[in-house]
Amino acid sequence: MIKKLLIHEHFPRWLILIIDMIISFVSIAIAYFLRFNFAIPHEYLHISSYHSIYFVIPTVLFIRLISFIISRTYAGIVRYTSTKDAGRIFVVLISGTLFLGIGNMISFKFTHAFFIPVSVLGIDFLANMFLMAGSRFFVKSVYLEYAFRMKETKNAIIFGISELAILTKRTLLKDAESNHQIVAFIDHTDLHIGKKIDGIEIYKPEELESLIEKHSITTLILAEKHIPAELKSMVIDICLRENIKVLTLPDVNRWINGELSVRQIRKIKIDDLLERPPIKLDEKEIRNYTLNKTILVTGAAGSIGSEIVKQLLHFQPHKIIIFDQAESPLYDLELDLSEKYHFNNFDIVIGDCTNPYRLRRVFTVFKPTVVFHAAAYKHVPMMENNPSEAIRTNVNGTKLLADIALEFGVRKFVMISTDKAVNPTNVMGASKRIAEIYTQSLNAKGKTQFITTRFGNVLGSNGSVINRFRMQLEKGGPITVTHPEITRYFMTIPEACQLVLEAGAMGKGGEIFIFDMGKSVKILDMAKKMIQFSGLKLGEDIQISFTGLRPGEKLYEELLNDKENTLPTHHSQIMIGNVKKYEFSVIEKEIAELIFLGHTQDNFAIVEKMKKIVPEFISQNSVYEELDLNAKNVIENNEYPINSTDPINKESDLEN
Repeated sequence: MIKKLLIHEHFPRWLILIIDMIISFVSIAIAYFLRFNFAIPHEYLHISSYHSIYFVIPTVLFIRLISFIISRTYAGIVRYTSTKDAGRIFVVLISGTLFLGIGNMISFKFTHAFFIPVSVLGIDFLANMFLMAGSRFFVKSVYLEYAFRMKETKNAIIFGISELAILTKRTLLKDAESNHQIVAFIDHTDLHIGKKIDGIEIYKPEELESLIEKHSITTLILAEKHIPAELKSMVIDICLRENIKVLTLPDVNRWINGELSVRQIRKIKIDDLLERPPIKLDEKEIRNYTLNKTILVTGAAGSIGSEIVKQLLHFQPHKIIIFDQAESPLYDLELDLSEKYHFNNFDIVIGDCTNPYRLRRVFTVFKPTVVFHAAAYKHVPMMENNPSEAIRTNVNGTKLLADIALEFGVRKFVMISTDKAVNPTNVMGASKRIAEIYTQSLNAKGKTQFITTRFGNVLGSNGSVINRFRMQLEKGGPITVTHPEITRYFMTIPEACQLVLEAGAMGKGGEIFIFDMGKSVKILDMAKKMIQFSGLKLGEDIQISFTGLRPGEKLYEELLNDKENTLPTHHSQIMIGNVKKYEFSVIEKEIAELIFLGHTQDNFAIVEKMKKIVPEFISQNSVYEELDLNAKNVIENNEYPINSTDPINKESDLEN
């Protein structure tokens, strides 16, 4: 019967109330015995006495009963008792004791005698508190012991010995749904090897494989947030090789009501492998140019733009102007800012950065002090097939915005560029490089500080290869990789946007800031790990197929042109690119001609002009490679000067 109550059913509320009343009776009885050294005076035992225990005890029990019913202390589930329940019991008991104490004072005023000895009241409170709370925690511990023995447990290891690690172990122990038995902790600092936490020994990472074999480990939980990247990769590789499930913890701010839940301990994702130590921001400098300022963010509905908006909230801007043409994502962002972040100092503006009238209206009405320009077309194959649109948005859109920002005296203009602008092999990268050249050359024309930030792929962004792999896994595959040797630099969205804010703070105008992206990552290796993280077997449950490089796609991305080098800054993850400077009058004329060609929709003519502006633009895996070959022949045969009209007069297909 007891076992049934502990494991399968809740204690009836009436039974809990009866037990609490019995505890209250025992407590007041103990209080009298202890107060009088187990020799209660005759006056307290005489039935006709005013302060007879035959009258006092029923009165005390009646007050306790009323307080229990009002506070519903009996309504909690005993086997899930927590410190909050103990706190509520304390409040209820102290309230009842104070009420009895007030009655005692009134009794003394009129009869010159206490109804209950004050010391008895104190002992009764302490005994009641100890017995009521203790009984609940005792039932809880018995329940957990029974529940644990009834389950088929799985041995697990916790990587880390921080407070998070200890909390994880205790969360798993107390949760009825968990069947993990922690058999070891691992400390990567080597400071506590051989010691114990909660009776469980601490080991060093090198002993992981022997622990897996010795204890038949099924799960490893990463409960340390800042594990060195190489060590983390090594541990995960061992677990994947041994078919061990790897779990990790959510961020503290995502815990439910401030408490960790077993259900929140999730499988590790590929994103977790690429995390780096937290970026140290110069918050004072960032606040100097954002505090109480009106800030315009273009492309604010995108993954980078929306994260910049959210990062800005920490620095208390006066107003954020959220500018984009994507209606539904803008609405989602609006709800997110209002409901999740409780921030309302923003205005949503639907518009296109290639519309000068709309842009001028925004600057006239809101008068922004800082502009973050994240609006752009970024999809390489799409822009390869539609170069006029790359020119319209990435080049002309940036030019219009920069010109108007200069006209209205904006303090800082921060442009978001890409590593694909370095030695571009595609239209998208070349269009971003041209936008970089224009804004950099414009810096000398006024007081506006034009700053460019350049970084690689961001995890989780729209169009990210990781998101594509996830969708393919959900559909059962195959996973498609363009080339077995293709590599990319990756950065998480939050850290990319933090570095953008930092670069904006340190920029004085005219710089192109390059971010430290860490090591380049082989896409094939990422695909294999994602398959393993999903619990699938490559070649059995899912396949990887190679589709070939897409138009304009590189095997390896670069962060600097071959002729460029970098200068350090005070921030270890941000460098200044020592890039070629252009005369504004020259580049303005060249870009004007390019924008005019964009209206013709003549793909080859547009790309030919782009290659003249950016000589290092050499197409790869693209129909435009023909232009590079023809240009080479022209130079070798000395048939045409480099700046003359190209002899190619080939009519290209109109874009869709």
